[in-house]
Amino acid sequence: MLQTPYYLIDKAGLLRNLEKVAYVRDRSGARALLALKCFATWCVFDFMRDYMDGTTSSSLNEVRLGHERFGKETHAYSVAYADYEIDDVISHADKIIFNSISQLERFAGKSAGIVRGLRLNPQVSSSSFDLADPARPFSRLGEWDPAKVEKVMDRISGFMIHNNCENSDFSLFDRMLGDIETRFGDLLKQAEWVSLGGGIHFTGENYPLDLFADRLKAFSQKYGVQVYLEPGEAAITNSTTLETTVLDTLFNGKNLAVVDASIEAHMLDLLIYRESAKVEPDAGDHAYMICGKSCLAGDIFGEFRFPEKLRTGDRVSIQDAAGYTMVKKNWFNGVKMPAIAVKDLDGSITSVREFTYRDYEQSLS
Repeated sequence: MLQTPYYLIDKAGLLRNLEKVAYVRDRSGARALLALKCFATWCVFDFMRDYMDGTTSSSLNEVRLGHERFGKETHAYSVAYADYEIDDVISHADKIIFNSISQLERFAGKSAGIVRGLRLNPQVSSSSFDLADPARPFSRLGEWDPAKVEKVMDRISGFMIHNNCENSDFSLFDRMLGDIETRFGDLLKQAEWVSLGGGIHFTGENYPLDLFADRLKAFSQKYGVQVYLEPGEAAITNSTTLETTVLDTLFNGKNLAVVDASIEAHMLDLLIYRESAKVEPDAGDHAYMICGKSCLAGDIFGEFRFPEKLRTGDRVSIQDAAGYTMVKKNWFNGVKMPAIAVKDLDGSITSVREFTYRDYEQSLS
């Protein structure tokens, strides 16, 4: 038995998503790039590589990781590149996507030898969170004026448009793509490639894959462009758990159970968006608030139901702990960093990385 806490990546869960990604690729002609901002645990890149076309990034570190650990096609994007990093970014990328015309012009000389693109902001999105809405008022994410973009079309060959966020509604995706066509259609006709970004939950249950793939293919044919998708959550959803152990139970108006992990340190995205974690089956006669072990008063995974009373030493398995969790893990309170383990298709489990005091010490100064 591995010592908890640890993230457990189940290749069977990954495979369910990756097979759907591959189906959409084959039917639509679109290419799929893993969004490293969501998931960058490279120990399973060799497994994912056969189902995807490469990676897309949001920083120099990510584009380098994609180039060195995943291979295949590597897209570089950043909200803003610094002078000291632009050469390294270009050396590790097949395409570089600028967030603004001013960044494109600033690095026009250095990027002359690489495929270049520009981010467009259609000013509509599917996000229900203002924090994550790329089309929020005064957004810095991409250019929105077609007239300004028209003037730099001689310097770029494609676009990145990321305005989906946790969008599991095909009809909404279809309408927003129509909005993009209305707003930027003349520009799209001049492009060679278009990335539609991530945030499209097309690997979820009952998602109409054929309608989705056919819509992508029709878009590609209409404008004569190579379409890219940037699945993050879609590639890894429901593939990973955070395995924890109950350290203590107490009652303070509700039954509480403290586990050997922390939502602030190990599933930070849930805390940021004030969402509850998931525990399955979440059924039974005994209700508990599952609490993290950090000193933060609100370090709470959520309230769940269990078939039996929880006792010290019991295991609690937190579901869906891959996307925007492992990339955000941190050393708050010096709480033990979860190890990383992989469950292979034959059911065997291998620990691939454990973190020690030395890792904590060296993360500081």
